[in-house]
Amino acid sequence: MDGLAAMLDPSSSSGPASSSSSSSRPPVEPKRGRPCVAMFVGLQGAGKTTTCCKYANHYKKKGWSPGLVCADTFRAGAFDQLKQNATKAGIPFYGSYDATDPATIAAAGVAKLREERRDLIIVDTSGRHRQEEALFEEMRAVAAAVAPDLVIFVMDGSIGQAAFDQVAAFRAAVDVGAVILTKMDGHARGGGALAAVAATAAPIAFIGTGEHLDELERFEARSFVGRLLGRGDWKGFVDRIADAVPPGGEAGMEAVLSQIQAGRFTLRLMYDQFAALQRMGPLGQVMGMIPGLSAMMGGGEGGGGGGADKASALKMRRSMAIMDSMTDEVRTKFDWF
Repeated sequence: MDGLAAMLDPSSSSGPASSSSSSSRPPVEPKRGRPCVAMFVGLQGAGKTTTCCKYANHYKKKGWSPGLVCADTFRAGAFDQLKQNATKAGIPFYGSYDATDPATIAAAGVAKLREERRDLIIVDTSGRHRQEEALFEEMRAVAAAVAPDLVIFVMDGSIGQAAFDQVAAFRAAVDVGAVILTKMDGHARGGGALAAVAATAAPIAFIGTGEHLDELERFEARSFVGRLLGRGDWKGFVDRIADAVPPGGEAGMEAVLSQIQAGRFTLRLMYDQFAALQRMGPLGQVMGMIPGLSAMMGGGEGGGGGGADKASALKMRRSMAIMDSMTDEVRTKFDWF
């Protein structure tokens, strides 16, 4: 397990990549203290626009004030897609249906969001069907216009070993600080891409495990390998629980436990627990972090519950809908027997 984790995480290896000074590497995480600009690059079809919104949603939950800028003028509907996802997540956005110069749009968007005191500004750039010089020139122009603090390369995780050439080409064109692999619904399928990215010494920041806004998972080599080998991921499980608890919610959890211990478990408490479980993400992924439980649910290697996952989530939503239709008196009743 340690050997596989070291292979997938270049920072833990003893090769040339790990021996270089950290000061010479581009940043991997946004830094607080002043507005941070993160520029997303990648080929068309990798899920870049969706990943921008997932990334913004992830840091919004951690207390940041993100904003989104659509500088993709190449793909029709890119701005509409970003606007729809940003609205769903409650994140402000900027774009234009009329302007055609990506660098101009990006600069105007960053300036506007800075005026609104947004501390994490995410710029979505154009992609192409293949690596071509026009794409790289446009990336350089946008980078010069917004001076990003962090450049993130978004790549389709299902392409396997071809990932090596893509990462190498983009890192040569712009100062890529981190990589996000998308379409990683099954760990076995993404192993080749992970190994190829690791070979370029590019740090993998997140992996996308689905299409929903909360299906973006921070990549940690040991956790990933643990789930791949069926050993679970207790650290990831604890992190999911921590993310599901709102700020200052620890006192509320203690109150819930005290009521349960006193035999006062109500439908309202059950509703709140269902809501907290939904905030943790897809049920199959959460269960896949507990050793042996994913196999019992029929999740397989990927950690997802498949049909069982969807059926359980559907039952939970139906139960919540039933409780929504009840009166407050019924929801707070505890002496049923």
